[in-house]
Amino acid sequence: MRLRNSFLLILLAMLSWRVPAAAANLPLPANTNEILEHIYSGRSDLAIVEARKMQSEMPSHPLGYLLEGEVLWWRIWCTSGEYKYGMTMPRHREKLATDQVYLELATKAYSLAEEKLVQQDSAEMRFYAGMADALSARLYGLRLENRATARAGVRARENLQKALALDPTLEDAYLGLGLYNYYVDTLSTIAKVLRFFMGIPGGSKEEGIRQLERASQKGQLTPVLARFYLAINLHNYDQRYEQALRVITPLVEKYPQNPLFLLARADLYGKLGRKTLAIADYRAAARTEDPDEECRKKVERLAREGLAAQGSTLQAE
Repeated sequence: MRLRNSFLLILLAMLSWRVPAAAANLPLPANTNEILEHIYSGRSDLAIVEARKMQSEMPSHPLGYLLEGEVLWWRIWCTSGEYKYGMTMPRHREKLATDQVYLELATKAYSLAEEKLVQQDSAEMRFYAGMADALSARLYGLRLENRATARAGVRARENLQKALALDPTLEDAYLGLGLYNYYVDTLSTIAKVLRFFMGIPGGSKEEGIRQLERASQKGQLTPVLARFYLAINLHNYDQRYEQALRVITPLVEKYPQNPLFLLARADLYGKLGRKTLAIADYRAAARTEDPDEECRKKVERLAREGLAAQGSTLQAE
């Protein structure tokens, strides 16, 4: 169980982006930043239209398909979330017919990257191929399809390593590699034996932390998620709640309409005994206006559960 859950977290984390103002190593379309800002700001309705427009304008490029998959992923994360052990996150999802659209986007992106790699090897397309596999793997992981998760995850790791071999300055690749190293090294002894027999390479937790920090500071596409999952790891595995709070707070401040960031901070306030602040964040999350009705209802439910754990309700006493 520990092996399965750890790899789920690795693969949940491997694809979500924001473009900073720093110099770019990847040649990105001008509207990439706008799409990502809409994703993180809770405007999935705008982001999905923009991602599809990119696909129509650049039909042979993987990025538009990956971005649409990213929009769908956050909806999956939201609607699959549960509040348990004082922490809000998705832990399991049944197979749903609607998942096929998501998997087809990942397959399309991978195929397009592979077609370009046949013509010429490049760090850019190795990176996109790795991220496409990660897109598939995190859903397989959430659905507890362990063999498919491991197969896609290991192939993603290989492509990300090759991307760095071709271009050592491609900082975004360190997000997936950092999460891989971190989680593999936190496995129990029994799980590590199982990992060996499954043919899954080992990792180093400390190296993983360094790689996550590098992606959060220097990445072109990955700083937001590197920061988000560093906070999640510090909370879930290391119980370093104060440090996790410092890591997650800038995301809440920049994206105050993102209920998932609010819920993550509220959970940490709860663990730290800062009841008033936890209640304020849970209520703020419940007030956000997600355009997806199912997600909006789930957030309200999660907020209610978090508030109940603090002995409170959605309404001020």
